[in-house]
Amino acid sequence: MSGALGDVVSEYLERGPVLVVADLLSLITVSSCLVIKVPQINTIRASESSKGISVLGLCLELFSYTVMLSYNYTSGYDFLSYMEYPVLLLQEYALIFYAFKYQDLLGKRTQVVAILYSIVATLIYLKLFPIIILKFLVPFCTPIGATSKVLQLLAILRTKDASSVSRTTWALSAFTNLTRIYTVFFQSHDWMLLSNFLISTFLSASVFTAACVYKKKAKAE
Repeated sequence: MSGALGDVVSEYLERGPVLVVADLLSLITVSSCLVIKVPQINTIRASESSKGISVLGLCLELFSYTVMLSYNYTSGYDFLSYMEYPVLLLQEYALIFYAFKYQDLLGKRTQVVAILYSIVATLIYLKLFPIIILKFLVPFCTPIGATSKVLQLLAILRTKDASSVSRTTWALSAFTNLTRIYTVFFQSHDWMLLSNFLISTFLSASVFTAACVYKKKAKAE
């Protein structure tokens, strides 16, 4: 048994240190996604305020996560290849709830949208939703994801208040996108994905920087 295990390890290490590091970074990235939104949720709950949080940005992010999860699930891909999306979605639901709650946006219109979303989600779960629509929407996820970050950055710059913005969440976002640059470059060489992660890293780092600047100014005042 130990000999067989040793052979497997040796065969794996023969891939070279570059790919071994890429696998390690992928594991770290997925692990980080398990808690990436938790600091932001806790910050809003502790301050009982979501000032400086872009609700439109959160909704765009929710759309992007939902489409990517739905497409992977409907296509029958291996769960491990998209396992971070269900966890991200659960955190996103909680984050949106508290952001809407402290901006007094939990009205009838929001409830109707939530019901419609639940109906579509149920259809997707039962695989009754046309996959051709999901295939059409998938290419839009990259620009939508970038737009959600731009909106969050603009929200901080406009209000000049980042007291409700978690720097930990955005630092983790920048870090995980940065690790994906390495893994994509050495594993798939997909330049479309590379450009996506480069843009995402820059925007997440920008939000983190703005949060640091305006959190300090808010404390000083």
